Order: sequence, then structure tokens, then C-alpha cells
Amino acid sequence: MSPSPAQLLPETRRALIHRLATGQVEGRAPSVVAAVVRDGQAVWADGWGAVDGRAPDADVQYRIGSITKIFTAVLVLRLRDEGLLALTDPLDKHLPGTVVGHATIGALLAHTAGLVAEPPGAWWERTPAELRPELTDLLGSDPQIHPAGQRHHYSNPGYALLGALVERVRGRAWGDVLRREVLEPLAMTRTTLLPVAPHATGWAVHPWADVLLAEPAVDTGLMAPAGQLWSTAADLAKLAAFLIEGDERVLHPDTVARMRAPMSPPETTGADNAYGLGLQLVRRDGRSLAGHTGSLPGFLATVWVSPEDALGAVVLGNVTAGLAVSALAADLLDTVAQREPRIPAPWRPLASVDPQLLNLAGPWYWGPATWVLRPSADGFLELAPLAGGGRGTRLRPLGDEEWEGLSGYFAGERLRIRRDAAGVVSHLDLGTFVFTRQPYDPTTPVPGGVDPAGWRPGQAP
Repeated sequence: MSPSPAQLLPETRRALIHRLATGQVEGRAPSVVAAVVRDGQAVWADGWGAVDGRAPDADVQYRIGSITKIFTAVLVLRLRDEGLLALTDPLDKHLPGTVVGHATIGALLAHTAGLVAEPPGAWWERTPAELRPELTDLLGSDPQIHPAGQRHHYSNPGYALLGALVERVRGRAWGDVLRREVLEPLAMTRTTLLPVAPHATGWAVHPWADVLLAEPAVDTGLMAPAGQLWSTAADLAKLAAFLIEGDERVLHPDTVARMRAPMSPPETTGADNAYGLGLQLVRRDGRSLAGHTGSLPGFLATVWVSPEDALGAVVLGNVTAGLAVSALAADLLDTVAQREPRIPAPWRPLASVDPQLLNLAGPWYWGPATWVLRPSADGFLELAPLAGGGRGTRLRPLGDEEWEGLSGYFAGERLRIRRDAAGVVSHLDLGTFVFTRQPYDPTTPVPGGVDPAGWRPGQAP
């Protein structure tokens, strides 16, 4: 009998341990802990090195740095899904009083607002929050260093502003909103603003000798939404599962998919890298990965997911530099993908579907081109060319026989059902594209009209 899909083969587990161990040794990290997620659950976790004299497990906290930005982006997108703001809104509309109120919320999420990378003054990652008591202390007098929208430029203060935006709209502290709206629903009980034992100490390792120097672990205050959190491999495994599948209690899967869509190429990197909404995107060995890296003095961290493989990997280490956490996590994920390819879930019919949606199923024609519309039980629609490729999209229901495109060319466009005088569906209108039940149906308002001579045989040469 073959192992359960939730279990890894012994030889796979040994390969993961070997890669983790070599990563810890080559990176000269006091300790490293890692986990792998498959089909929504952690299937492996282990540690190498020592924390307080023993090997760390998946419950030991490490600082996760900019992985915190994923959580901030989730909170902002929840506000968007609730209709409380739009990604095209300028910041001033919801958080007045900053010197960058013209920056749009979407640009801040994607790091395309052109803001400075760091707040003014002393290095914020090693200095106390008391040095930056007000939002104005995060930007200085001239924070716009690039024209908005022209390039990707990573901005930590930009995410601090997004955290302040969440506080203003919700009327509660960012950390409290995070706990109630994300951490509790995902059962991430060991993810906190400040360390809770057991937790690792952050260390710097001397470049030319095997000796350590303790790093400060400061409370970053208003900069917290950019990089404050502490977490564990077990908790970040739950985050990885969420980034693959979504969770209706937090964000709809289609909104999570939108987070994974490229919004801009990153600064000074190649075509195999991009940035979405709070997520870094990379292409590695033919596999598309989404997630984020994180670093604060004494700590390095990463989480990568491959939705196509239903796999995720987490790596945490307590060292300032030298540990290649991103490559290590990608290798762990690749080890499982190569040794144990994904087994698809069984096909099952829909448990329920709206009869009116079922009547829309099947072939539709844009001119002479055949498209297929498929309804799902959740009220969403899938529209795609029969031959594949092209401008297919998934659409979410808006009510009153109207849907919004979620991907590709038709993202944001509206699909509307059009009926004739008798109330019978005559055609679909998707952003002025008319889809009919017959190619160039003359009874429908095909743009430009239909030749009254109709279809005819070709002329002999």
C-alpha cells in the first residue's frame, strides 16, 4: 500500500534533512529550522544547530522580518474586498496628513509609488521606536525619489503607511487587527509582535572566525507593519497553505491569486523575478514561486509556495548574514516536487449549482471563435477559448446578472447578461465583446452588424 498523500517517503525525508543540514553548515548559522507543506498541511519539519543547547523544533520563534509585509497586504486587501477602499484610491482619501497622500494604495502594495527604501535617521532595524514617534518621522521632507509608477523600488516606510491605513479604517491598533482578522482564523497562535518563549536569540557570526555577537531585538513601533513579527516554522507552514489555497475566513482564494499576480518587475533584477501585492515572485528551474524573504539583524527567513504543485517551504535562521534561506527553501520544495510529484484530487461533480448559471454553460461565440463558459458551485464563472490560451478569465459574481473579470485581459471588466424582449438570454457583453450562441448570430447586436447574405460557400478558384 502506498503512503498517504500527507506522508513523505523515508528517502524524501532524508534528502530534506541532508539539504537542511548542509545549508546550516555552509551558512554558518547557529540554528536553522524548516518545514514543508503539501496539500494544505505540514508534512515535514526539522531543525539543525542549537537554540539554548538543543536542536530547534517547529515551535521555536524566530524573527521573520519582511514576511510581515504579507500580513499587512492581506489586511489591506480585506478592506478592499469589503468595499471600504479601492487599490486606485490615493492614500490621502483614507489616511490624510502624510507628505505622500497622492500615492495610490495599490502602488504602495506593489512598491511602485517611488518612495524611499528606508526612513530617515538611524538604521530603524537596530534602533528603538521612540526615535520615530509620528508618521512624519517615517518619511522625512522629501521621500519621493522616483516618479510614481515608473519603476519598482522597495519601500519599508510604504508598508508602515499601509499599516497606519489599516489602523485608521478599522479604528484599532494594527497588531490587534492582525490578530483578530488573520492570526486567529488561521490558528497562528505562535505569531506575535514581541518574542514569546521558546524563541531564538539573533546572532551575527564573525566573517573570519567562528565566534558570535548578539544582535539587538528592538520594537520597531510604527515600522512594525514592514517587519516586526516573530513566528515559528509551524505557524508559517499555515501561512504557506493560505498562500496556496486562500481561506474564506480571511481572503477569498481569487484575491490571494491576485496577490500572486505580477504588478511590477523588481528593481535591478532579471525577467525571472517580479512583485505582486505583498508577495515576491520568482521563476526557478521552470517553477513559479510566490512568497517573501525577511531579514532583521540576527535573523533570516523565507516562505515560498508553488500553487501548481500545492507545495510550500519555510526556512528560519538566527544569523544576520550568510545563510541562503531563499535558495534553501526553494531546494526543499523542489526536492519534494521531483521525488514525489503531486497526486491530483479525484474528480467529483458539483454538489450544487444555480440552474440559471447552468443554462449559461457551454459554447459561446465571439464572431467565429468558439469559447466555453463553465459555471462553478460558488457562483463564479470560467470563460476561455475552446482551443486554449487566448484571453480566458475567471469572473466573480457582483449580483444582478453581472460578473467581474479576475485575470488576464479581462481583469476588472464586467460581464453582463443581455436579454431580448421576451426575457430570453440573447448574448453576453464582456467589456464590449459580444458573445452569442451562434457564430455571428444576426438576431443579436453584433458590433458592425452581420452581412444579410449570411454564410455562403466559397468561390471556386
